[in-house]
Amino acid sequence: MELGVGAIVDGKVTGITKFGAFVALPEGKSGLVHISEIAYSYVNEVSDHLHEGQEVKVKIIGIDQSNRINLSIKQVEPPPQRTPRQGAGQRQSGGGGRPPRQGGGSSRPMGFVHQAPKEPTDFEDRLKQFMQSSDSKLSELRYIEKKGGNRRGGGRR
Repeated sequence: MELGVGAIVDGKVTGITKFGAFVALPEGKSGLVHISEIAYSYVNEVSDHLHEGQEVKVKIIGIDQSNRINLSIKQVEPPPQRTPRQGAGQRQSGGGGRPPRQGGGSSRPMGFVHQAPKEPTDFEDRLKQFMQSSDSKLSELRYIEKKGGNRRGGGRR
């Protein structure tokens, strides 16, 4: 079975971190479910929703240039219905309303080769994707710094 963007597969949680959970996938591969992709509700602690050894159904939402697999648990199920806010749609201007999005641009975070399109692609979705990508890159840099590695190959001699 080919693991590609959009595929829904069964996996097993192998590790919990403050930014997400690592999941073992078929074919000996593994991927990361970012904290923002665990549930539609706010997730403060990953361990409140997942534990090691737990069987989960995940959707592959991205594979970056380093072949890291980004996963989502919440995208396996449709989002819960939102109740309309009181007064929604009644105000056209003035105080608190967001203006409609103007202009174009890509919704794919930098470094992603494959990205499943999500509908609708609005500002909040783009911001969420950016934050997820940014958190992942920062975590990687912090990990490299802790190990004492130097990505550029320079340093003391």
